[in-house]
Amino acid sequence: QVQLVESGGGLVQPGGSLRLSCAASGSIFRINAMNWYRQVPGKQRELVAAITSGGSTDYADSVKGRFTISRDNAKNTVYLQMNSLKPEDTAVYYCYALLHTRQLAPVTNYWGQGTQVTVSS
Repeated sequence: QVQLVESGGGLVQPGGSLRLSCAASGSIFRINAMNWYRQVPGKQRELVAAITSGGSTDYADSVKGRFTISRDNAKNTVYLQMNSLKPEDTAVYYCYALLHTRQLAPVTNYWGQGTQVTVSS
């Protein structure tokens, strides 16, 4: 079994910063990519940032220049550094991983349970 556990969410003032972490554990041979999504009530879940095993990154236009995704391959962990936070960044942030559980196994994907980020004065 593979589990993704997010942490680092909380309440922050506009203009402040937070760093989210997502640690993958269990049977993991290789992680192809790890992404961050976010969702607010009544709205579609959206991709915030993505990073491949090779370090290639992509960001939603709404967070470019403010958020940075990074990874620690040795720890099977992905981070999302969020700066200059705005009230519209308020959402539940979800970690997603595309990975192989063992050598020669098909690629599979997993979701974390989410961590709440609230930006408010």
